[in-house]
Amino acid sequence: MQIGDKVSMDRDVRIRSVGPKDKIKIGDSVSFDRGVDIKAHGNQNGIEIGDRTYIGPYTCLSGAKLKIGKDCLIASHSSIYSNNHIFSNVGQNINQQGNSYEGITIEDNCWLGTGVKVMDGVTIGEGSIIGAGAIVTKNIPPYSIAVGVPAKVISSRREPAEV
Repeated sequence: MQIGDKVSMDRDVRIRSVGPKDKIKIGDSVSFDRGVDIKAHGNQNGIEIGDRTYIGPYTCLSGAKLKIGKDCLIASHSSIYSNNHIFSNVGQNINQQGNSYEGITIEDNCWLGTGVKVMDGVTIGEGSIIGAGAIVTKNIPPYSIAVGVPAKVISSRREPAEV
């Protein structure tokens, strides 16, 4: 585990790495609010959180190949899971079939509202905003505003001349 300078953690923050390749890298001036739960597993690239990112209360980050960029705001009760259960064999219990790991990337300067869920295999582009309660199941282009279940892009933050 690598923790940068000036990292702040409120009480009840839990950070765990399960396997030997499950690295956790936390940048400088990252802030974890109360009850954040981070678990790296899957023996892959681990979890990386960029400089000056804020993770809100009771947010869960779990899986492998999970990267959150610099200067992000992730509000309370959000869930970011870079893994999924394998369930293709109906003759075997789901909890015995293992997991798949595609990975999640949240690029720099993004804001995820309260209760956002980000599913495995998704990239949220730089400067994007995800509205409260949204479930992100597909990639979001840079500088987008996305809302809903499933999340859909409703506008761009770019000036009309830039689009």
